[in-house]
Amino acid sequence: MKKIFFVLSLFAGTAVFAQEPEVSRDAENGSKVLKGFITVETLATDTAFAWYGSGIKSFTPNAEALAALRAHKDSVYVLAFGGTWCDDTKQVLPKMMATFQAAGIPADHITILGVDRQKKTLQNLSQTFGVTNVPTFILLRNGREVGRIVEYGTAGLPEKEIGKMVTAGFK
Repeated sequence: MKKIFFVLSLFAGTAVFAQEPEVSRDAENGSKVLKGFITVETLATDTAFAWYGSGIKSFTPNAEALAALRAHKDSVYVLAFGGTWCDDTKQVLPKMMATFQAAGIPADHITILGVDRQKKTLQNLSQTFGVTNVPTFILLRNGREVGRIVEYGTAGLPEKEIGKMVTAGFK
């Protein structure tokens, strides 16, 4: 029960009390690192994250995943943990966000959290949710986790995999 309340508070809090992410530079590749709550607007407009916009534009979402997500768009919530320094996040996050947007999932149902190379984010949220690799997408329904996709998923098609999770977990 405590975790359900925490998750619901997290989504409500990101809309009302949005915090600016902590900004630093990655020691390995010099890229801009955002740690904490990240808005889609930041990813779409900051030139340091050009990979986000080009990734969204060049991706066509999986039709089966879209159908499953559209059918449950009002009850799907996503926690997305990623590293703005991470090549896997740069590949997968734009594809997943393009899928969520095309499915009509409300923007306030998606929370993006940036982590550093140690997979830490503000307020210990990555530890609370057991995030060890990025990107990690946690799918929630009624405040409970119904599945998660880590990096490229089990078959290399994370957007298709999340569609199957929705179909199975939202019956």
